[in-house]
Amino acid sequence: METFLIRALQLIMSLSLLVIIHEGGHFLFARLFKTRVEKFCLFFDPWFTLFKFKPKNSETEYGIGWLPLGGYVKIAGMIDESMDTEQMKQPMQPWEFRAKPAWQRLLIMIGGVLFNFLLALFIYSMILFAWGDEYVPLQKAPLGMDFNETAKAIGFRDGDILVSADGVPFERYGGDMLTSIVDARQVSVLRNGQEVSVYIPEDMMERLLADSVRFASFRYPFVIDSIMPGQPAALAGLQPGDSITQLDGRNIAYFDFKEEMLNRQKAANDSTSRLLTLTYVRAGVADTVKLTTDSLYQIGVAASLQTNKLLPVVKKEYSFFASIPAGVTLGVNTLKGYVSQMKYLFSKEGAKQLGGFGTIGSIFPATWDWYQFWYMTAFLSIILAFMNILPIPALDGGHVLFLIYEIVARRKPSDKFMERAQMVGMFLLFGLLIWANFNDVLRFFF
Repeated sequence: METFLIRALQLIMSLSLLVIIHEGGHFLFARLFKTRVEKFCLFFDPWFTLFKFKPKNSETEYGIGWLPLGGYVKIAGMIDESMDTEQMKQPMQPWEFRAKPAWQRLLIMIGGVLFNFLLALFIYSMILFAWGDEYVPLQKAPLGMDFNETAKAIGFRDGDILVSADGVPFERYGGDMLTSIVDARQVSVLRNGQEVSVYIPEDMMERLLADSVRFASFRYPFVIDSIMPGQPAALAGLQPGDSITQLDGRNIAYFDFKEEMLNRQKAANDSTSRLLTLTYVRAGVADTVKLTTDSLYQIGVAASLQTNKLLPVVKKEYSFFASIPAGVTLGVNTLKGYVSQMKYLFSKEGAKQLGGFGTIGSIFPATWDWYQFWYMTAFLSIILAFMNILPIPALDGGHVLFLIYEIVARRKPSDKFMERAQMVGMFLLFGLLIWANFNDVLRFFF
């Protein structure tokens, strides 16, 4: 329950900030061009509003709705979510949206998307300034990677070190790595000291989506964190900090060791030998010990999982001014990666992966972490900007599309057409929202 509340709070805080910034972009451009904004609402407020106030001598009422699915600004003289068609039947006023030149209306409509994108760039820059950039170089991961079954089916093997995709070297683990792999013809890996090529099928992403399991993860060494007195490990002379690299002469990583010991426990009988030969590294020097486990194949050690100590980590520090171009680059690359993966949304498996608020909430950490909170907020801001600029009626991109048509054709679409387009767009969006959250329900119960 505590985990749910922490994630829910992060989700609400993040979405609230993004909605305020997005609608603030529309609001500021509208006020810049002396267009009246009748209402600024965080969240939607059908039937009633939780809180509202209207400052003295202000044309705008500010409020908080009860339905946390977004927010809106009601701009006078515009066909929007409010579907206020009665206002559109009245004589046009100079302070209305419809009375402004097309280029001003265009800037008002893209204001939200622009502000969301700028917010993401600012957050990324401040993250780099405050925390720097920390990552594990893929080519220097000492034990390589563990791969899922889909990856193994096309030729990857546990322990492979990822080198390059179509000749372009890998740098770090993340979305860019996965995009490079699924778009490549072949991936080079280092296997047992030799470079091997793995050929990538054209439907690689569809296979991964159907698998629904992470493509790969780092293999961590089994580094001893603590030892129980009197147990086999202690009697054999093992010490905290020792890294177990081999079990009975076979190279082994953390999860391999745990799985092997569990399998031996299940298969054990009275005639089964419980003698183990362990190779370990201490202060850079390898050595071997023999020990006999108890009947449960426990040797009396606890492993360390502090990844920043187990894997070679590169950390880049940024000054305030250096963080800005680096943050812009990170934001632009994030947007490119997200756009490149959008095509998979329209596949059968991609549609199944579409998620609603449950999925969005799950990307936040279970414990409060400001770094992760801001990183995910920046990512969601990128997504919100991109999704809103899609040329779909009821979204900002739909209004932009009709405004571009007006500029090119030198005539406006009729109000009746705009009303119908708005209704169609809202129907599509609500259908998408229902489908995404229905997927969340299916994943929760099944």
